[in-house]
Amino acid sequence: MATGRTHRPATRSRGIPEATVARLPLYLRALTALSERSVPTVSSEELAAAAGVNSAKLRKDFSYLGSYGTRGVGYDVEYLVYQISRELGLTQDWPVVIVGIGNLGAALANYGGFASRGFRVAALIDADPAMAGKPVAGIPVQHSDDLEKIIQDNGVSIGVIATPAGAAQQVCDRLVAAGVTSILNFAPTVLSVPDGVDVRKVDLSIELQILAFHEQRKAGEEAASGDGALPTAAARSESADQGPDGDMPAVMPA
Repeated sequence: MATGRTHRPATRSRGIPEATVARLPLYLRALTALSERSVPTVSSEELAAAAGVNSAKLRKDFSYLGSYGTRGVGYDVEYLVYQISRELGLTQDWPVVIVGIGNLGAALANYGGFASRGFRVAALIDADPAMAGKPVAGIPVQHSDDLEKIIQDNGVSIGVIATPAGAAQQVCDRLVAAGVTSILNFAPTVLSVPDGVDVRKVDLSIELQILAFHEQRKAGEEAASGDGALPTAAARSESADQGPDGDMPAVMPA
């Protein structure tokens, strides 16, 4: 067990726009797939297509990393995997706690992708006394009364909240007070955190509602086309490619 806090490595990421940071995991996922197939190099066009962005945006993103590729050759896959992993802080082991071991929390605990992406589930925590000691994904669930000690003993700085909405803010407050500075929130509520604490929210209902919006728009376009009013290619492209903020919609790594 770690006895002290895990300090973040110094990186150059302060100069990288948030939109670029949000796309780095997409590039890393595509590059990892290429690496597993022993592909040595990749062009910006091929990698952009695999990541779901346009090649001009990809080249701009990589310029923030100091990677410009080689004309006629492309990008070195293994070097880019290392470079992006380093920028994202994945070259070290990040202990993570999951709070709330219901159906969703148990599914997250069983997700095999954490370890291969630089994260280790250090502890599972739940408020139900009946859950204490029960193994989930080979890890015994611990009671929430011991949350602060668990975080301190494991040097945890990343917490995952998978509780019901009503309990999420209280859990968040305890995590922050115990020293957690990054939170992934699956609870269907907005969390209030102090400066210096990063929260990423995953709300499946919102993502489904956005998809419903696009489905409704497509249905409307089909109805209009039946009346002889065909939508322009530009309008179709904008509907398919842009999220609600006008940029590429954020996608969770598989």
